[in-house]
Amino acid sequence: MKDTYTKLRLDTPADGVLRVTISEPARLNAVDATAHRELGEIWRDADRDASVRAIVVRGEGTAFSAGGDLSMIEDMMRDHDTRMRVFAEARDIVYNVLNCSKPIVSAIQGPAVGAGLAVALLADISVAGRTARIIDGHTRLGVAAGDHAAIIWPLLCGMAKAKYHLLLCEPVTGEQAERMGLVSLCVDDDQVHERAMEIAVRLASGAQDAIRLTKYALNNWLRLAGPSFDASLAMEFLGFTGADAAEGVRALREKRPPSFG
Repeated sequence: MKDTYTKLRLDTPADGVLRVTISEPARLNAVDATAHRELGEIWRDADRDASVRAIVVRGEGTAFSAGGDLSMIEDMMRDHDTRMRVFAEARDIVYNVLNCSKPIVSAIQGPAVGAGLAVALLADISVAGRTARIIDGHTRLGVAAGDHAAIIWPLLCGMAKAKYHLLLCEPVTGEQAERMGLVSLCVDDDQVHERAMEIAVRLASGAQDAIRLTKYALNNWLRLAGPSFDASLAMEFLGFTGADAAEGVRALREKRPPSFG
């Protein structure tokens, strides 16, 4: 399995624990086309690996993931086939995390945006550093907040908070996220990876059938929102065909506020 991934670094730091590291540290682990595809595939592969009993997902260095690569987004805006491929991968990321029978623990440090954020919040247990910055930047980019936002944010922190942060792209620190119920646990920044590993080791040594069946049962709450997720994702990708998304990307490249029509 390790030889099939190029943007995800895989290792086994403890018995039964697979560690998945988003590895693009020079770009704050931004997710390009290859990483986006791999983030959809890894959960199925880990699920089939009998040696894996728990999974930790993290970013390399000081960031979890700085979001989607702008070149990939521009390719999606220009080309229908690319848009449909990435659309299918985005569905895979969400559904494969939910349907992976092995418990997943996310270690959130620094910025967490885009596809990386979807994985971080959909993980069964999320551990965030106090100064981590959780940002759903869809509407700032001129695209609807689709993918995981429609199913996980309202369930975790309530509709009022979800609308406030998703409509305004208002960032959330790890400390705020714990208070809101958006993450499971907040710890000091230098303890994030250690605490996530401790939790994964406990899960790997626990009663596997009981843990996996409990995960499956709890995730049925998210599966009930499957139609809402599918619709929201379609709306997000519809937005990539409009002028606002193009302006949002230009503004990011030019490091200026966007000017939407």
